[in-house]
Amino acid sequence: MGIISVEKADRLYWLGRYSERVYGILRLYAKSYDELIDGFGDSYIDFCNSIDIPNIYESKEDFEYNYAFNTDNPDSIFSNLYRAYDNAIELRDEIGSEVLSYIQLCIYEMKKARISTAPLIEMQNVIDYLLAFWGLADDSMPSEQARNMIKAGKRIEKIDLWARLGKPQPELRREVNRLMPRVEKSGLDYNKENLAYLKELVNQPELDYYKIVEIVESII
Repeated sequence: MGIISVEKADRLYWLGRYSERVYGILRLYAKSYDELIDGFGDSYIDFCNSIDIPNIYESKEDFEYNYAFNTDNPDSIFSNLYRAYDNAIELRDEIGSEVLSYIQLCIYEMKKARISTAPLIEMQNVIDYLLAFWGLADDSMPSEQARNMIKAGKRIEKIDLWARLGKPQPELRREVNRLMPRVEKSGLDYNKENLAYLKELVNQPELDYYKIVEIVESII
């Protein structure tokens, strides 16, 4: 594989981010869904607050469907999955048809979940297919640089979400340590000072989660 264009690099980075976003949010949604089913009707408000998205939902039923499946809602799980898919389609030559097929399978399972009476079953399939997507991409993509671009996006998205959720310091520190070599080897245009600052932030005695989110979003 030759030189990766700026456009392709951007798509690889965002493929990593959107695929990780869907994965992380699906796991959170499943927990919230169980609480809603058990009768905790306002738990969706806490969910929205925890990941800093607008609460545009009128009821738990409205949240259950529209946050998961409404593709007109830019924050929905399905909207983010489609963004991952759009990038993957444009990257067919870079990632390979077999890797792409796992994102296509995710779309198929979300469509099934949208009409299912037990959507968490299909959503678990989406999680499994995303894990297979990352594993195959790591194993079969010929360009190490392209793999690092995807993984840089994946790690940045994970740190962003974990900081919003207030994850413990050891977990955030581990993810930042995994992020740094990916960014440095990716060839992406990144802010070296902010990458170094992010490492400082997660090693402080008391974590400033808002600052971590701000800085991680400004690295690429």
